[in-house]
Amino acid sequence: MGEFAADRHVKYILSVEKRKDDFESVVMEHLRLNGAYWGLTTLDLLGKLDAVDADEVISWIMQCQHESGGFGGNIGHDPHILYTLSAVQVLALFDKLNVLDVNKVASYISSLQNEDGSFSGDMWGEVDTRYLISCFSPVKNKLLKNLSYDRFSYIAICCISILQRLDSINVERAVNYIVSCKNVDGGFGCTPGGESHAGQIFCCVGALAITGSLHHVDKDLLGWWLCERQVKSGGLNGRPEKLPDVCYSWWVLSSLTMIDRVDWIDGQKLVKFILECQDTENGGISDRPDDAVDIYHTYFGVAGLSLLEFPGVKAIDPAYALPVDVVNRIFFGR
Repeated sequence: MGEFAADRHVKYILSVEKRKDDFESVVMEHLRLNGAYWGLTTLDLLGKLDAVDADEVISWIMQCQHESGGFGGNIGHDPHILYTLSAVQVLALFDKLNVLDVNKVASYISSLQNEDGSFSGDMWGEVDTRYLISCFSPVKNKLLKNLSYDRFSYIAICCISILQRLDSINVERAVNYIVSCKNVDGGFGCTPGGESHAGQIFCCVGALAITGSLHHVDKDLLGWWLCERQVKSGGLNGRPEKLPDVCYSWWVLSSLTMIDRVDWIDGQKLVKFILECQDTENGGISDRPDDAVDIYHTYFGVAGLSLLEFPGVKAIDPAYALPVDVVNRIFFGR
């Protein structure tokens, strides 16, 4: 099956931030907080979070906070719900949520909820239910303006739940909006009537899981749609007739895990596909074998291996996209 180059992946992640002038670093300038979340969570899953200076990271993150309570993708950038979640997740990794004014962040998130229960991404009204789907890949280099409704519902619910302030939003309306995006094939689109897509499905199922609303999901119907995303190579795609991509090792597998249907795919073939996407010499994981590696696919490849209970990789929570021990510490104090 091939080796898992964990140590080289750690070195790759630690090197990305140091290479300020290379392509990957430059195109990630506007979403550096997302990159920090991907890289640092990967390090934690590999048991190497102590390889970075926690105080330095936390100081930088807090400099990204806007007076509104939200966070920008980098210092001096406008606040956005997407980067706010990444900031909260990274602080949770380091057990430093106490540095936040929780009420201020919760107020920022709640201010972005719309009348129909959906959420805008920022003060200008961008709306979506998804999360960090492939359009956020630094390799594909697409812009925030191309994103859509469902992602932000997940981001808001995940963020506000980590802060244990779900009472600051209208959960019932948020759930109703997400349910309105459900399709006859069991999947979810980015807006009501939108095409089912594995990334959108993760966001909707994750939000429903966090709010205790998974009864709205037809688990067998959705499980069938999701397991059909596995192709001959063992990899997973995001919708029918598309190429496999390592990132769907997370988007598809996390949803299958939350609805208890993860055994409906061939886990060994998926592990083989992920390992074939590694750069075993320099570290990092790509979207498909022999493509260029990036921090985004490295994280989602390792996260996929985590969901498959791969040896040497810590368990990750499929709804919060954080290590299970971090989630337990937040909610159970252990």
